[in-house]
Amino acid sequence: MKIVSISAHVVNAEMRNWVFVKVQTDVPGLHGWGEATLEWKTRGVAGAIEDLAPLVVGRDPLDIEQAVRAMRKQSFWPLGAIGMSAASGIELALWDIAGKHYGVPVWKLLGGRTRDKVHVYTHLGFGDMRAVYETDSVDPLIERTQEVLAKGYTAFKVVILPYVHAYAPRKAVAHVERLMAGLREAAGPDIEIMLDFHGKPGSVATALSFIDAVAPYGPMFVEEPVQPGDARAMKRITQKSPVPIATGERLVDRGEFETHFHMRAMDIAQPDICHCGGLLETKKIAAMAETAGMGVAPHNPLGPIAGAAALHFAVSTPNHIIQEEMVGAVPWYFDVVRGPIVMTDGHWQVPDTPGLGVEVDEDECAKHPFAPEVYHTKNAVLEDGTIVDW
Repeated sequence: MKIVSISAHVVNAEMRNWVFVKVQTDVPGLHGWGEATLEWKTRGVAGAIEDLAPLVVGRDPLDIEQAVRAMRKQSFWPLGAIGMSAASGIELALWDIAGKHYGVPVWKLLGGRTRDKVHVYTHLGFGDMRAVYETDSVDPLIERTQEVLAKGYTAFKVVILPYVHAYAPRKAVAHVERLMAGLREAAGPDIEIMLDFHGKPGSVATALSFIDAVAPYGPMFVEEPVQPGDARAMKRITQKSPVPIATGERLVDRGEFETHFHMRAMDIAQPDICHCGGLLETKKIAAMAETAGMGVAPHNPLGPIAGAAALHFAVSTPNHIIQEEMVGAVPWYFDVVRGPIVMTDGHWQVPDTPGLGVEVDEDECAKHPFAPEVYHTKNAVLEDGTIVDW
């Protein structure tokens, strides 16, 4: 059995473009689907898939580790976020082929079942990124909290931090505390609330000021309290924070994670299966996290194939804590891809369909062609004109 072609299929989901990857074999009817979505880098990823294809076409699709090594070691330049996302999408499609070939769900090939259901969380506003980045008052947050809980979720994440820099204005800290108080009151004591700082704080002191303000309201974790990659800053925050600290969505190399694990510079690792090399690489990262005494809560606000891959990963990974998801981000979510995800009482159920269990309708995909994604940066400038992280 050989790989004969690899192609990218872009589907605009209003707030982001999904990048699906199809790997075709020389066995009639046997192909696999993966996802390589990387927000605001769609055309770069699609081009990288085309660039990497010659390194994989002609290989046995069941030799997944070897295919990934070829893409990483024989592309000359380090792949970076764009190239690693492309490689991840191809790798996921190979697992889909393997599961179909052997007639088993992918989680069985990844080590088998380690749990009977998978705890998941979504974002306030679901797939509406305006709700994520442009809401800064209590009433809309409460309304969106009620919408999420009405759909059966028992956990959700919010981005409520204002745009700041190297210090935390007292007014801003007090405002965030009010927002968090309103969220906790609306959600009740038993719902898990996660806060994504999105790397906005420009210093450790800024991050800790906001963490201390929200700590009394019991967040499950604070995510990306500073810009990713600074392990020393993350270690200082993790040591001083009364709230668990999570990071990893923008780390795309195992070595980047190793530095954080070695320094104990986080409490929870958040690798993205679609960015860090695919399922096998993410399993390795999870094993490293377990050795360091950490759990994993993979990043995944992406499309339906990414969600399916995350489900198989979660079923087979013992130190998995909770799974980010964006099911229903658009009304036609299950028209383009029919998949194995079924949620009951805030948990995904274990699938039994061979492969990743996805069926892609290419005609439906074609109804949603590429469109430029919106940069939600209009407010990421301070009053004095300083451009800050968003």
